[in-house]
Amino acid sequence: MVNTILILLIFLILAILMFTKKLPTMLALPILAVGIAVIAGIPITGEESVLQLVLHDGATRMSSAYAAVIFGAWLGQILTQTGISQSIVRFAAELGGDRPLVVTFLLAAAVAVLFTTISGLGAVIMVGSIVLPILLSFGLPPLAVGGTFLLSFGIGITINIANWQFYVDATGVPLQLVQTFALTLAGFTALATTVFILIQFKKEGRSKYWAKPKFSNNNGNGKKVTKLSILTPVVPLVMVLVFNWPIIPAFIMGIIYSMIALRKPIGKSIDIITKSCYEGISDVAPVIILMMGIGMLINVVFHPTVSQQLEPFLSAVIPSSTIGYIAFFSLLAPLALYRGPLNMWGLGSGIVGLVISLELLPAPAAMAAFLSTERVQAIGDPTNTHNVWVANYIDSDVNQILRAVMPYIWTLAAAGVITATFFYM
Repeated sequence: MVNTILILLIFLILAILMFTKKLPTMLALPILAVGIAVIAGIPITGEESVLQLVLHDGATRMSSAYAAVIFGAWLGQILTQTGISQSIVRFAAELGGDRPLVVTFLLAAAVAVLFTTISGLGAVIMVGSIVLPILLSFGLPPLAVGGTFLLSFGIGITINIANWQFYVDATGVPLQLVQTFALTLAGFTALATTVFILIQFKKEGRSKYWAKPKFSNNNGNGKKVTKLSILTPVVPLVMVLVFNWPIIPAFIMGIIYSMIALRKPIGKSIDIITKSCYEGISDVAPVIILMMGIGMLINVVFHPTVSQQLEPFLSAVIPSSTIGYIAFFSLLAPLALYRGPLNMWGLGSGIVGLVISLELLPAPAAMAAFLSTERVQAIGDPTNTHNVWVANYIDSDVNQILRAVMPYIWTLAAAGVITATFFYM
């Protein structure tokens, strides 16, 4: 009982340090993993030890997810450097002509498509710097513009196949189950985005928003791309969903397709591929470090010594009934904010590991619950760097954006949890 209290205490302390931004998550998670191991009595050296199991094996546990993230960032950099991303946004804006509502929906779709492949703050800045000025030119309030962008972003990252690999590695659930549920959540997010946009336009009234959109006469960097190259972001998705390819080969096919579609000389193509690789890895380095900490935390909570000590507490807290499952994860979905206990990119990575290792819930049900609460984190969390950047760009406060989108993302999380009961409970 004493060890259980101490483990919960270190969880709480590090949660507070992350919440108050005194300690970054990428450092807090390894510290938490080692702290739990020491408190639980796991030996420092040996085969099942802090040095081997937690630090070494934990750091490499999610290696397939690291690789997927790297290849995804590689392709994302190609989209950015060649002008494909900017061309997709411009094409959407031009397709809508002088119909702001249509343009808004098309831009939302373009953002969603792009973030199925690209990721990272750099990608958000690149796309947002093009999309946000167009949306602001319609006379919509800044919070409506920021919310539209972040909800559209949320659609894309739900079906970003690199993120699927992360959930596979973190929960042990087969890829097919992850992708099926992720596609369901993407559909819910698209519906929520549609409702959000319609409500915002209705609030402003026809006379205020019926202004002609403003956008430049080039794709953002003056680079011309072919029409076929615009299909690049969906190539990896097609390879995974239609042809059942593994994730990394699917990204490689996307890279190859982009070079063929752009019709660049071989020498130029090699230069683009090489530069994109280096810059892509640089973009996702913080994410990889974070995944290493997550792997350490998952390894330690799967250790029998730790799971046995925490089983009484978690058995009392985590409901096993269908109604309890819905109520618990739906009502507490905001605990995914600020790297909280329902956030897989924070303390939740340890919680989900314990839930699965103790068999408190079926592994697919645990995956679905945390993927549902991830809607709140990915779209609204003020600790996300992309939320901070969007807030600064539209001259607003990041917490105001959270309040604007909270009804939608909380409802999304609840819808995901309810749906999960039909699939996995």
